[in-house]
Amino acid sequence: MHPALHTALCDRLDCRYPIIQTGMGWVATPELVAAVSNAGAFGFLAAATLRPEAVDAEIAKVRALTSRPFGVNFLMDAPGAEVIVDAILRHGVRAAGYNRSPRADLIKRLKDGGVVCVPTCGNARHAEKAEQLGADLIIVQGGEGGGHTGSVPTSLLVSSVVDRVEAPVVAAGGFHDGRGLVAALAFGAVGVAMGTRFLLTRESPVPKATRERYLAAQVDDVIVTRQIDGLPQRVVRNELVTRLEASSGAGRLLRAVRSGLAYRRVTGASLPELIRAATSLRRGEKLTRSQTIMAANAPMLARKAMAEGDPVHGYLPGGTVAAVIEDLPSCAELVERIIAEAERTLASLAG
Repeated sequence: MHPALHTALCDRLDCRYPIIQTGMGWVATPELVAAVSNAGAFGFLAAATLRPEAVDAEIAKVRALTSRPFGVNFLMDAPGAEVIVDAILRHGVRAAGYNRSPRADLIKRLKDGGVVCVPTCGNARHAEKAEQLGADLIIVQGGEGGGHTGSVPTSLLVSSVVDRVEAPVVAAGGFHDGRGLVAALAFGAVGVAMGTRFLLTRESPVPKATRERYLAAQVDDVIVTRQIDGLPQRVVRNELVTRLEASSGAGRLLRAVRSGLAYRRVTGASLPELIRAATSLRRGEKLTRSQTIMAANAPMLARKAMAEGDPVHGYLPGGTVAAVIEDLPSCAELVERIIAEAERTLASLAG
């Protein structure tokens, strides 16, 4: 392997290649995470859409499928975050991923337990704060990324953050091949994090009907909307998004209340816990009251598409790369292809 492809990411996470699979809710299952880690990259198990007490068993499933290191991604401001941290520490999980509303007390517990802390940030100010709180690696996602996103292109944002923090930076948003990996290294990053590209692999649990909507997406179909949960999200346009954008405020509010009740059933959280989590989110993201009420929409509407196979009534979070992905390789085939192309690109540049 070309020496430029062995970076600080490989050393910190004990993986062969500088590629991370992000912790996508309903998608980053034990099977996908293990396949990614077995391929030499680094997978993150999605815990944000699990009952906290179920995380222990899901970690055990990953352990049964791979001997390679992996991580767990969760929300520090959600009910049961302490239970998830307990499970991470008990199982000796290599890394913890998190994003909004990081908690200094939980980060300290993780670091004291030898866990690598890997937050995801969407702007330079948040990256600086994450470093102050103890981040070991920082995933920086530009506007091309799927799901919650910002407006600054990845190339500009990553370069800016690299100049402002000491912690190694991982680039996210728009990556799917070896040329992109080399570009990320040129920006100063130590690797890439990919969600949509791993979502469209053979080990991904996403049902066929939903996968086909992603594979059929064109560039103009991948848009940013605020109608899912009040925050800007990059999604593949579908019937749901079209309806939400045309609906009244009262209609969106009713849907949000229903989603909140469904989210409560899925997570097992009590009503006071959900209110506290929503209040924390509102402060951290500077949301209006109506936006805060809409917050539960995202996980529940994503479940309908990603777990239940209904891409008409659920939403399809996805990066701009959805428009250029046309196949469903195995994780091993994908990672090998990316590394081979990166090596050819580096050789071409040297020549």
